[in-house]
Amino acid sequence: MRLARKGHCYNFPTGTGLQSAARRPTELLMRLLIVEDNLELVANLFDYFEPRGFTLDAAPDGRTGLQLALTHAYDAVILDWMLPRLDGPGVLTSLRAERTTPVIMLPAKDQLADKVAGFRAGADDYLTKPFDLPELEMRLLALHARALGRPLPQLCVGDLTLDMATLQARRGGVPLKLYPASRKLLEVLMRASPRVVTRLELEHALWGDDPPDSDQLRSHLYELRRAVDAGQGVKLLHTLPKVGYRLGSA
Repeated sequence: MRLARKGHCYNFPTGTGLQSAARRPTELLMRLLIVEDNLELVANLFDYFEPRGFTLDAAPDGRTGLQLALTHAYDAVILDWMLPRLDGPGVLTSLRAERTTPVIMLPAKDQLADKVAGFRAGADDYLTKPFDLPELEMRLLALHARALGRPLPQLCVGDLTLDMATLQARRGGVPLKLYPASRKLLEVLMRASPRVVTRLELEHALWGDDPPDSDQLRSHLYELRRAVDAGQGVKLLHTLPKVGYRLGSA
């Protein structure tokens, strides 16, 4: 089975169901297994995670996914619920008999009873569709850090902090309410501080190579500025006209 998307071709070789990502010349961040029969979603995950240094394999059914999870060393598994041949909970139950690989379930089932069933089957995390890719990324990084026994770092710029384990931002110790897109922009700006980050870099962080036609970035930055700087004597988010944005106290 072959799927083409944005110039990339993803393959499920006959008989194995394995979809392998081409290795990129970048530092390996995590090796992930995606067990998902929605090929459009799989393509979106490849488009988002590959440029960020992740290595991805994918399986279109539960039995193939279980086989791969038991025979390869993955840092985490992204697992759907409704799968051909073997459903998500079935995969989890069998996997947990032999492996402790971190698993995040990614189903459309959003009822409390479904979430409880997923965790009882052995899931480490549960994120329902539809979801934001930056949130999925942060959850995966948190799972990986816990599996390695090390805490995720806390980013700091002045009195502004972002806890990468909880994704909670604070200014002067006061929690900030941020939506996922604004939180992702904050992370990018904090990691780069005090360097200037261009609009192109920020757009790519949110949407990869397919930014929206409308200027949604401006709205997300407005929301971020309001959350970070409203009522503060020292402004941290600065706009450099025709250049970009940066975080810093001066």
